[in-house]
Amino acid sequence: MPSDFHYEELARLLRYFGFKEVKKGKTSGSRVKFENEVSVPIILHKPHPNGIMKRYQMRQIKELLEL
Repeated sequence: MPSDFHYEELARLLRYFGFKEVKKGKTSGSRVKFENEVSVPIILHKPHPNGIMKRYQMRQIKELLEL
């Protein structure tokens, strides 16, 4: 698993699997939600300031996508 996987790369990967990023409103802060029609939603904190995903986030997403 890469140690420098960027949030934008994750968003692109999730779009490939049919997910769409859902805007949660002004009060959501750095929380983002990805939904598709066949899977549970993916809710996570957008990493900042550098945008690099945490390893635990990548493991959880990998499990959800069953890769």
